[in-house]
Amino acid sequence: MILAIFLLGTIVGSFLNVVIYRLPRGQSIVSPPSFCPTCKKPIRYYYNIPIVSYVLLKGRCRECKSKISIRYPIVELLSGLIFYLLYSAKGLGLEFITSIIFVSLIVAISFIDMDFKIIPDALSIGGLFTGLFLAYFRNPYFHFKDGLLGALLGGGILFLIGFIYELLTKREGMGIGDVKLLAMIGSFLGMRGAIFSLIAGAFFGTVVGIVLILKKGKDLKYAIPFGPFLSLGSLLFVFYGDNIIWWIVRIVFTR
Repeated sequence: MILAIFLLGTIVGSFLNVVIYRLPRGQSIVSPPSFCPTCKKPIRYYYNIPIVSYVLLKGRCRECKSKISIRYPIVELLSGLIFYLLYSAKGLGLEFITSIIFVSLIVAISFIDMDFKIIPDALSIGGLFTGLFLAYFRNPYFHFKDGLLGALLGGGILFLIGFIYELLTKREGMGIGDVKLLAMIGSFLGMRGAIFSLIAGAFFGTVVGIVLILKKGKDLKYAIPFGPFLSLGSLLFVFYGDNIIWWIVRIVFTR
């Protein structure tokens, strides 16, 4: 079962690679079948096996010998590992299905945001309504009101932060795509998940931002995509959120 779950994750990761490449370019994610981005020739099914094909082909297209981005096996391996960890934490059931849908969305969003600095509405808004729909069936672990309040609070608080920042600095500090993303996160994880993802994402983003400023000599106006950090925060909440929250509460209230 563990092997089956891991393989399922790599297959989903292979599909996510299609989404990551095609969606921001306005291409269909259904047709045509997989092809080489350089020579445009179709990839035969036996050269389209997740992870394995990249290794056997030594990272190059079978037809034109152009390099295949290392991102493809990374996404496939990452998806497989996350699916395995989710199965280990939640077992089979609706919560597992909900989690793999959510994780698949944030993986695709993160890589698209890193490459293009955009978050497609098809993923964020589509994910928002998917999260709210699934909330109807997640009792007793989660209720529809949890998803609704999480979406409203997540999107609302980030919109307010961006609005105040722009009001004070006369510069856009928060893209509307990030607002929609945090609303989507809230629809799956509730209010605690939305707030946790925002705080953790801000922390990770600040650390990475400082490193880039020091290493590359950028100024404080240097823009980095926030979506991957929100996604990382939400993934941390899925696995360790409650433990981290209670750990912080114990530290604060035992002093």
